[in-house]
Amino acid sequence: MIEKNIISIKDLTVGYTNHKVVLEAVSFDLPSHKIIGIIGPNGAGKSTLLKAAMGLIPYQKGEIKLFGEPISRVRKCISYVPQKESVDWDFPASVFDIALLGRYNRLGFFQRPSKKDKVIAMQCLEELGMAHLAKRQIGELSGGQQQRVFLARALAQDAALYFMDEPFTGIDVTTEKIVIGLLKNMVAAGKTIVVVHHDLGSVHGYFDWLVLLNHRLIASGDTKEVFTADLLEKTYGSTFSCFRGHATKCPL
Repeated sequence: MIEKNIISIKDLTVGYTNHKVVLEAVSFDLPSHKIIGIIGPNGAGKSTLLKAAMGLIPYQKGEIKLFGEPISRVRKCISYVPQKESVDWDFPASVFDIALLGRYNRLGFFQRPSKKDKVIAMQCLEELGMAHLAKRQIGELSGGQQQRVFLARALAQDAALYFMDEPFTGIDVTTEKIVIGLLKNMVAAGKTIVVVHHDLGSVHGYFDWLVLLNHRLIASGDTKEVFTADLLEKTYGSTFSCFRGHATKCPL
């Protein structure tokens, strides 16, 4: 089922009811078994791209294929970690409950999680250092802890393709190291991960492949080839005077 190009997007155009075009004629292919970063300025359409690929929002034109198929045929093979701001943290659920949700896509109607499902959910919490807080309400956690729990849910799903919308935002350094270590282990195990990201200083260390986006596609390719001062200037419309050999965190 896994193809060389796990994602294929052709001539994608996405707009909203106010007729504002967010993405226009975007086309690219993405390889499997990579950590792929999507970077660009605020409002460039990065999150919109993930939502369109997941089938969460409609698009006006174009084609999106995942594993060579439309999303409706491969949804169980895909996991999505949204931005923390879009989650209702007051929802009365425990850390374990959230992790266990990752197993529900494998269950039939009216089927309850098995003992095996519960063991897997707990193992995923352990991998992210959250098992000791399994009974804690999700709203009582810090931002970094909440992000770990939602990553545990994604890990429990055991998908082939993961979309993650700014998973490193608002977390502490320790959590960030744990998360990137987990993502690299997942790729080594055959997964593919697509991440919306904003910190240019960590791009070289985190991503194998990059998509540079600003309403239109600026570039897509191996990080070593497309993470250049010229392409970043085209993407952000800024002069990167702090760019020396590789980009560092610049004021955007």
